Formats: sequence, C-alpha cells, structure tokens
Amino acid sequence: METSLIDQGVSLMLYGMGTVFVFLTILVFATNMMSKLVKALTPEAPDSPQEHAQNNAAPSNESLPPANVISAIEKAIAEHRASK
Repeated sequence: METSLIDQGVSLMLYGMGTVFVFLTILVFATNMMSKLVKALTPEAPDSPQEHAQNNAAPSNESLPPANVISAIEKAIAEHRASK
C-alpha cells in the first residue's frame, strides 16, 4: 500500500516536533541540574553590608605601587587630558 504525500508530511512533522520536544526537555533538566551544582559549589553571599565591607577591605600598602610610579601615572594622565 502506498502512503500519500500528506501522510508522509504529517509523519515527518510529528517526528521532527517530537525530536525537538525531547531535546528541549533534556536541555531544561540539564540546566536545572547545573544550576543546583553551581549553587552547591559556590560560597554564599554575605548577609549584611557590614560583612561585605569586612570581606572587601581596602588594599594594604604592600599591594600599591611605589609613590614615584603613582606620581608618574598622575603626570601622564594630566598631560593626556591637557593635550585634548
């Protein structure tokens, strides 16, 4: 028995839509699982602004460049702004 062109089109459409539905369902579950994994592995955010301020204290003087480097940068910025 020969299938008509309409029957072939409908079956192809259902096969394609079913494939897309299955793929998107798997994608949603995978995204949810990755979200739960990331939440489990990352540290929690600080609860209060005071805790946030304590965690992000000002840098120490050891991490700053020497004073002559800072003054050279300031002079270069001033010269650049003056040339405009």
